[in-house]
Amino acid sequence: MGGKIRVVTVFGTRPEAIKLFPLIHALEADDRFESRVCVTAQHRDMLDQVLAIAGIEPDHDLDLMTANQSLDELTARALTGIGRVLDKERPDWVVVQGDTTSVLAGALAAHYRKIRVCHVEAGLRSGDLNHPWPEEANRKMVGAIARLHCAPTQASADALLGENVSPASIHVTGNTVIDALDWVTERIGQDPSIAAGLSGLEARFADRRIIGVTSHRRENLGDSMLSIAKSVRELANRDDVAVIFPVHPNPSVRSVMERELSDLDNVALIEPLDYPHFARLLAISHVILTDSGGVQEEAPALGKPVLVMRKTTERPEGVAAGTARLVGTETDTIVREAERLLDDEAAYATMARAHNPYGDGRSAARICDLLATS
Repeated sequence: MGGKIRVVTVFGTRPEAIKLFPLIHALEADDRFESRVCVTAQHRDMLDQVLAIAGIEPDHDLDLMTANQSLDELTARALTGIGRVLDKERPDWVVVQGDTTSVLAGALAAHYRKIRVCHVEAGLRSGDLNHPWPEEANRKMVGAIARLHCAPTQASADALLGENVSPASIHVTGNTVIDALDWVTERIGQDPSIAAGLSGLEARFADRRIIGVTSHRRENLGDSMLSIAKSVRELANRDDVAVIFPVHPNPSVRSVMERELSDLDNVALIEPLDYPHFARLLAISHVILTDSGGVQEEAPALGKPVLVMRKTTERPEGVAAGTARLVGTETDTIVREAERLLDDEAAYATMARAHNPYGDGRSAARICDLLATS
């Protein structure tokens, strides 16, 4: 093992796992590295689904989640738990991705030990500390700690430069989510059974255009979540559409959606999907309504227009490119913009054919080279 670069990759949620498994695969296949994986299990079940499909067995599993845990309690437990892992592994690099509590704790634990931090998907900024909350603050703090910033786009790199981050530490790598989507799409092509769980809904809604919906953001809980539900209900009044909605397990989401939508025959409220099935949902959808971050990157890679149900987005590249449109959470606006795409073929084609600005599927290889040479 002498001379190899020791890397500990830290993550805890499903989106992080999706965006990091291509890099973990690349590190494990590269003789320059000794790779270790530490998960916090900030999302337990949804995280495990991605680990299983990607064939990743964590070296350290902190299993931190407990019922009704506050953010400060989770942060404290993650910080000390990751710290113990780093004291044992003594890595040259700690890799974190994105903006979750696990990311912040991983970066801070590394900083306390003077271990270099590589931030994957660096430089995303909405400009509003409350949207998304608490993620905007998390990524800004990690931006002050990281030694290597892997920005998915030039706009993200420019945001870091605007915060006086050293230009030598910033590299535009593309987003690893495109690597992941390419990988899982190829797997589905080789073995369609891994995403066959939606075949019943595909048959049931064969004569309708499918609207795929996801909604779970903390800042949308309450009145905005109800407004989103009412938007879906109004769209479902059309006889030419059906809705497939994997409902987040958060009771503040699930209770609203079940109350407002469960009586509609053309709305399928289903359990959260594993990654192959979610990729399949994107593929069969005509339009995507979401308040998620990663979906804004994934759907355009498959030529699917995205309506972003948020007040701000830290992914302005998609809006600028025309693949995504920021529509907020007001019912009238969401319905109007969705119906424009349903009824105006030219408007739909403009969004569906727009260039995806988020990468070419080779981001993980670039990051490996940066870790080896920085």
